[in-house]
Amino acid sequence: MKCMNCGADIPEGMLICPDCGTEVQIVPDYNPLDDVLAREVKGSVEGATRPIQTDDIRRYSSRREQQNSKSTRVLSQTELDQIRAERMRRARQNAADSESERRRQQALRKKRARKKRMQMIAIFSIFVVIVIGVSAILFYQNSYDGVMRRGNKALESNNLSEAETCFRRAVRKDGTRAEGYVGLSNVYIEMDELDKAESLFLGAIGSQPLNDKLYSAVIEFYVETEQNEKIPELLEGCEPSVLEKMEQFQSQSPKFSLEEGKYSEVQQVALTGEGTIYFTTDGSEPTTDSLLYADPILIEEGTTVIKAIAVNAQGIPSLPASRTYTVELPVEDAPAVTPSTGQYTTPTQITIQVPEGYTAYYTMDNTIPSAASARYEGPIDMPEGRTFFAAVLISDSGKMTQVTKRNYVLSLE
Repeated sequence: MKCMNCGADIPEGMLICPDCGTEVQIVPDYNPLDDVLAREVKGSVEGATRPIQTDDIRRYSSRREQQNSKSTRVLSQTELDQIRAERMRRARQNAADSESERRRQQALRKKRARKKRMQMIAIFSIFVVIVIGVSAILFYQNSYDGVMRRGNKALESNNLSEAETCFRRAVRKDGTRAEGYVGLSNVYIEMDELDKAESLFLGAIGSQPLNDKLYSAVIEFYVETEQNEKIPELLEGCEPSVLEKMEQFQSQSPKFSLEEGKYSEVQQVALTGEGTIYFTTDGSEPTTDSLLYADPILIEEGTTVIKAIAVNAQGIPSLPASRTYTVELPVEDAPAVTPSTGQYTTPTQITIQVPEGYTAYYTMDNTIPSAASARYEGPIDMPEGRTFFAAVLISDSGKMTQVTKRNYVLSLE
């Protein structure tokens, strides 16, 4: 082979030109530098530009010569430059690939880190939602509505003790709401303790006279327990603002056509009002079981106390209205008895004038007549001899007139 520098022949096996001393550079046909490049893929670009070592060339050349003595040749400078350029290109490509791989790995790590953060955020969010949900449930269970719900469930299950505890707790939480009192009243109704339920309501109203919701609850309690007659007493004297809202539960008392007082003649009293009217004439309190008013009421001699109520369409009665009437008929004078006192010689009859509304009684033995004496039915034959006759009138109301006395002597010839 010839030296690429001076053109002198170089004996086979020598690697330095004997004439000019230039180092001989050879390369196998299969390009032995490929193995060198493969080893230096991970090296830097600067390392890729280092000169090719003679030992490397000799080693690859020797190996190749053992396989094929004709596989080697001397490279020109241009070929060496191309080889170096290719090494540079491959090194840069490897560096670029390495940088790309590094960036890919970095992006992958960021993606994994981002995914992990998202997972942590999701887990934290789920934890927060669970905490909020549990807190909301606990808050609701301890709220007024939650306690009322438990109380109603206990009442439905007939667990009256638990229901009473829950409803009392609700009242303590908010004593202005009627639901808690209604729940307690339902418990007492189940226990058949209506007085206790009524006292509960009246106590609440006493401390909250402007709470119309409580008034409505009490009225519903009275209606449910058939104590409608207590509704007008409840509304009597309550605040005007409450009374306006309770209009549907109000019934006006009946009106009397005759003012109460004393009268000397029998009277009639008419009653007027909305709804159905019930009344009594003996002073007792009227109810829906009392006399139903249809026609004017007759007031006879004596004292009569009339009490009346009006019941509206909802079945709620009014407060009772009362009037007292006294009829005192004039007392008749002592009865007129004929004949007059005297002596008689012919058969004679004794008569008594009896006015309407009276009954006459008499005696003939000088005693004072009374309702237990003989009742006058018609003219009486005067007996012979001396007779002490006395007569009295008694009205239908039991009033007695003065006594009329006569002294008779009958002597028949």
